[in-house]
Amino acid sequence: MEFLRKQQIEIVIAPRRALVIYGPRRIGKTTLLKSYLFAQKDKKILYVVGDDFRVRELFTKEIRDELLDFARPYDIVAIDEAQQVPSIGLGAKMIVDAFPEKQLILTGSSSFDLSSKIGEPLTGRHFTLTLLPIAQSEISGSRFEIKNNLNNFLIYGAYPEVLSAGTKDEKTRILNELVSSYLYKDILALDKIKSPDLLRDITRCLAFQVGNEVSLNEIANTVKSDVKTVGRYIDVLEKMFVIKKIRGFSRNLRNEISKKAKYYFLDNGTRNAVIGQFGEIEERNDIGALWENFVFMELYKKSVIGESQDQYYFWRTHTGKEIDIIQERAGNLTAIECKWSSVAKEPSLWREVYPESAFLAINRENYLDELLSR
Repeated sequence: MEFLRKQQIEIVIAPRRALVIYGPRRIGKTTLLKSYLFAQKDKKILYVVGDDFRVRELFTKEIRDELLDFARPYDIVAIDEAQQVPSIGLGAKMIVDAFPEKQLILTGSSSFDLSSKIGEPLTGRHFTLTLLPIAQSEISGSRFEIKNNLNNFLIYGAYPEVLSAGTKDEKTRILNELVSSYLYKDILALDKIKSPDLLRDITRCLAFQVGNEVSLNEIANTVKSDVKTVGRYIDVLEKMFVIKKIRGFSRNLRNEISKKAKYYFLDNGTRNAVIGQFGEIEERNDIGALWENFVFMELYKKSVIGESQDQYYFWRTHTGKEIDIIQERAGNLTAIECKWSSVAKEPSLWREVYPESAFLAINRENYLDELLSR
């Protein structure tokens, strides 16, 4: 299946600013970067990878003259997987300050790792671009073709490599390898994560609870760990682009739940790989969770691509009234119910408390109209 990224480096690159491209491994950061570099025919370009020991040694020494000599001959300096470079933030600051006319581009598979290294040194000196799995609006073809592949999106997700795979078996192999090598091995390389079994168990717990409020105490009891450790592991999973957290929405009612959270997976395919379930839609008992995860992520991708600064929540009261997703855009609220086949009805209490809000039910018949237009 063909697709075309709407996010492009040439749109966001700017003088006196480094560009930092975030996103999970194998999401297409290097492809996007190399495509941009290839098009710069009249520019002198340096492309290096963060695991190059010479690059790591250069930045570790933090010697300004050597760093400037490294960048001086080039119009564009690109460092792929920059989270692997010690002192990358300070070194990048030196380059940006000395050569404001040059383009400095960094990519990173871990916002946890890279953002902590560039945070203070590059304050006010960088823009960011976050790549997520391919959005429905980025897929080529007619609406008929896209809708005809809906089941595949729900089961196998939208990683570029998965979309390009020819068979379901190939998609499954790619996702299983992605989860085992990236989700587990890469995350376990972080100092804060010590136990592979605990990481796997926590991730599986979250996968089985997509669309539901998550209790850290309940997960801690299930995986036989403490709440603080569970919270730390979940925080790392979010910063490594595996899950996305949303909180409860509360503004007017005392009985609105605001302290709990839901967690969605950034990709349906990785979620299904975590629990080892790639069965056909007709055979599954988790279609509601798959559908809600898919709808939320499409809304979120659209917000990221459009840089719209939308905020997302869920709504639930202690008396059991609930709405799957609340989208807040420029102060305006939209309550969104995700229903695979049934008809959704707006809770009267929501309308009573938030009379100016909009209500939307997204199902498999109208989803393209709603997701592409919002």
